Amino acid sequence: MRHLVIAIGLSLWAGLAAAFEIEEERLFEAQSDGPVVSILSTTDTVVFEPVIAAFQARNPEVSVHYTVSSTRQVYQAIAEDAARFDLVVSSAMDLQMKLANDGLARAHGSQEVEALPDWAVWREHLFAFSQEPVVLLLRRDAFGNRPLPQDRSGLIEIMRDRPALFEGRIGTYDPARSGAGYLFATQDARQSDSFWRLAEVMGSLSPRLYASTGAMIRDLESGDIVAAYNVLGSYVAGGLSIGDAGAVVELRDFTHVLLRTALVPASADQPELGGRFLDFLLSEAGQTALDRDARLPRIDGRALTTNPHQRPIRLDTGLLVFIDPLMRDRFLQEWAAAVTRP
Repeated sequence: MRHLVIAIGLSLWAGLAAAFEIEEERLFEAQSDGPVVSILSTTDTVVFEPVIAAFQARNPEVSVHYTVSSTRQVYQAIAEDAARFDLVVSSAMDLQMKLANDGLARAHGSQEVEALPDWAVWREHLFAFSQEPVVLLLRRDAFGNRPLPQDRSGLIEIMRDRPALFEGRIGTYDPARSGAGYLFATQDARQSDSFWRLAEVMGSLSPRLYASTGAMIRDLESGDIVAAYNVLGSYVAGGLSIGDAGAVVELRDFTHVLLRTALVPASADQPELGGRFLDFLLSEAGQTALDRDARLPRIDGRALTTNPHQRPIRLDTGLLVFIDPLMRDRFLQEWAAAVTRP
């Protein structure tokens, strides 16, 4: 009977999810009969699986239905389809903020929420549970004895001095296809005028543009590219497969820190279950599982004090500026003019 109930539930979710594109879907069955919490996420299942295991170790009666989609598809599922997931997890801070600001997230209060620093929560509707530096990846062996660039000015200088090394061999996100890439590019533009100089120099070197982090990292490890700009550092927290031949650089002028966030959608079927999983993510046990097992760095204000070059992307309505369709079109046109030259 229990398997029949779960099968019926999955078929209902499949119907709800038909309007958006699913990349992965998996049911983590509980040890005993009980409820099923449904989570829609941009985080790969293989990354989040140990966190789910840790949650179920403390909630053995709860099954977890975990669905993975892209940042824009996750947003669409809630904003346009009112999909009835109990918790939404995303790396796209701007799209999450729009959901919360548009009244599509429920307020959630708890001891775990109260323990969050002010910069990690927005009006009890949107909650950060990990902080992830955005880094520069380099093939150390391609630079010989030359020092590796440590800031954007240094990166611009070495690309200008050695164009043959970087021609067709520098990668970055395509902001038109990648939600994270768009967020990082717009934050770069807000943070410093050097972003447009960097974009123009990259554009002169036939850069490779990526929709996903994994593909960019694989090309760097294979030697197809020698540099990858604005990569989410959590993907290489365990190091690169090429060992000492690779380098992970936190740029000293500033390093963005992405806050991976969660919210309980207004359309949730079981908001109390979504809130329970959210509280686990924010708890000491959940933060330990995220940091140690999933390699998603925990919320830690002390780390920011120790590394003053790390600057968390602000979790506030300023994120909505570049979500405006006219602003988005204008930014992408300017970016394309600089980077994707004919």
